Amino acid sequence: MERIEKPTTLSGIVLQYRSFHCFIYQWCTRMDSVFEAYLGPDGMLGAVAGSGSEPDDIPKVNSKVWVLGKQYNAVQELDLIRRDIKSRLWCTYRRGFVPLGEPQLTTDKGWGCMLRCGQMVLAQALIDLHLGRDWFWSTECRDSTYLKIVNRFEDSRKSYFSIHQIALMGDSEDKKVGQWFGPNTVSQVLKKLVRYDDWCSLVIHVAMDNVIVIDDIIALCLEKPQNEESWKPLLLMIPLRLGLSDINPIYIPALKKCFELVGNCGMIGGRPNQALYFVGYVDDEVLYLDPHTTQRSGTVGQKTSADEIDFDETFHQKYAGRINFAQMDPSLALCFLCKSRVAFDILLDKLKTEVLSASPQPLFEIMQKPTSEWKSTVADFENVNHTPRELRRACCDDLLDSDEDFEFIS
Repeated sequence: MERIEKPTTLSGIVLQYRSFHCFIYQWCTRMDSVFEAYLGPDGMLGAVAGSGSEPDDIPKVNSKVWVLGKQYNAVQELDLIRRDIKSRLWCTYRRGFVPLGEPQLTTDKGWGCMLRCGQMVLAQALIDLHLGRDWFWSTECRDSTYLKIVNRFEDSRKSYFSIHQIALMGDSEDKKVGQWFGPNTVSQVLKKLVRYDDWCSLVIHVAMDNVIVIDDIIALCLEKPQNEESWKPLLLMIPLRLGLSDINPIYIPALKKCFELVGNCGMIGGRPNQALYFVGYVDDEVLYLDPHTTQRSGTVGQKTSADEIDFDETFHQKYAGRINFAQMDPSLALCFLCKSRVAFDILLDKLKTEVLSASPQPLFEIMQKPTSEWKSTVADFENVNHTPRELRRACCDDLLDSDEDFEFIS
């Protein structure tokens, strides 16, 4: 066996230390990838092809399953449910992308989970808008519109909605590269980014303070006030806080109703310490796509090479995860797509008649015009979860502005 000489100089010691550190890092990275590939997202055994066991993604009970406004039967339509889930764009942690920010990050593992959830909800809006809610993905898909969409979420500086663009735009929301986002911050960032992409043909309105102001949305979406056909397709995002440390159960029936509405684009939120993209529900469990799988970076391009075809598959996950509604973090954002003025009016009606009436305390309010600002007082800090909007807003204003209580650390 070859004898390893001990370094005799300071530079030799440093060099040997760096070599050892590099070896340990590479070994850990490889093992991390092996375990992720074996376990699949959320550590779900059997969720990978060839594992030999049936994944526990949908309960084997004769129940209704709702996925982004579409209804299925859990037993009779299991394959259709999985096809629908797999057709959503699954955005996850990536490694090996072009260095980002300081100190030149090449992976978003550990800090980018909410950014990835923001990507997923925007991707769903673009797919629904440009391809339709009944469109389904397959390995052979080379649809030019689909490729335009998926290319926008690749991890490069030139992609409109890459991790680079979202993280760098976060600076305008006082979030440095590598810091965690919350649902409110990622909503505000996406609202700014879509303005730079004419092809996406989408505008985003973020309804703050638990209020949908109709006049604000109409002013944003109607290029010509007298012409209903000039409507710009709208992605409506409604950041909410539905409890202090746990979600208040009185809101769960209303959250279920949201998944049943046409144009639903899911919810960005999570469970404590983990951001997730919620896409539907079955019984008392919410279905989600989990960004916490670290995959390689690359490009789908036009899917003309084997590598591009393989990389496209990394954007699709056949099996959803599920948790009880009660396990959700109370901070989340509801998301809806309105392709036309008629669709917006229908959504408002459904929100008023089905969602806001589903819970003793409404999730939010709908107003025609904005109201005057409310000032907080000491009395306003009582009964945060059960007060009307004005009191709830007053005691939470600072938290909403800073987004501190929207944080998910993973």
